[in-house]
Amino acid sequence: MKAPLFSSEIPGLKLLFRGKVRDIYDLDPFLLVVTTDRVSAFDVVLPTPVPDKGRVLTAMTRFWLKRLSSVIQNHLIEKDLSEFISDHSIAEEFRERSLIVHKAKPLPIEAIVRGYLAGSGYKEYLESKSVCGISLPEGLMESSPLPHPIFTPSTKAEKGDHDQNISFGEVERRIGKELSQQVQLKSLELYQKGAEHAKSKGIIIADTKFEFGLYQDRLILIDEVLTPDSSRFWPKDPYQPGRSQSSFDKQFIRDYLTSMGWNKKPPAPELPPEIVQKTSEKYKEALYRITGFKLPF
Repeated sequence: MKAPLFSSEIPGLKLLFRGKVRDIYDLDPFLLVVTTDRVSAFDVVLPTPVPDKGRVLTAMTRFWLKRLSSVIQNHLIEKDLSEFISDHSIAEEFRERSLIVHKAKPLPIEAIVRGYLAGSGYKEYLESKSVCGISLPEGLMESSPLPHPIFTPSTKAEKGDHDQNISFGEVERRIGKELSQQVQLKSLELYQKGAEHAKSKGIIIADTKFEFGLYQDRLILIDEVLTPDSSRFWPKDPYQPGRSQSSFDKQFIRDYLTSMGWNKKPPAPELPPEIVQKTSEKYKEALYRITGFKLPF
């Protein structure tokens, strides 16, 4: 296990943006996306990093970008970091947690697909028998599979704000009818293909978030893809509808923070060592099951 990386500093490269988890550098004409070990929960960055989390997310995203490239083009560029960083030790330090990508213009929406009833979707269903305005059958329980996966977009919130669910009509207003239909179609296809593979490896992907951008006037897939940070990963064997599920994602951290009574506002509390270790193990187990790539525990 390597020492956790909370914040990246790469001499000679211009830092363009520091997000909740990722640091983005200019590699003109490309971008370098470094995934740190930072963890966010309830839209707040926690003070405690999770070792190897960035390496897991990077490896899993790279796997999915290659596997799903037949569905839609993506921003990944197959170049080695040593082409841009002359210091060999620094290139080695960041190679396993970074992607070199095209500069795309991100769409101002989050493309969310749900295959199971969980989280905020389940809460909304209890009130209205619908999720994001999409009517669902009576009698569904927590964690029930939906009759078919549904596209439930949201806003892409500014820093410090929360994403808000929006209708498909609002998506059309924001990005246009034709592009909206493309995003919906590709999101559902990506989810279905990804979920089928994951299920064959013993993991249910209950829901996930995709991000898209425009590159040379074409819609492409960007950012992380089908990771434990952007999805709900449930182990297939103990799955049973009617209750919450054990998971391989950061729901484990959310549950801990909720149980301790945190008000979900900054500053966030430190995570105890046992929660950090268990989270790291869950992420690595998900990576191994889905990709066959094993990081040391």
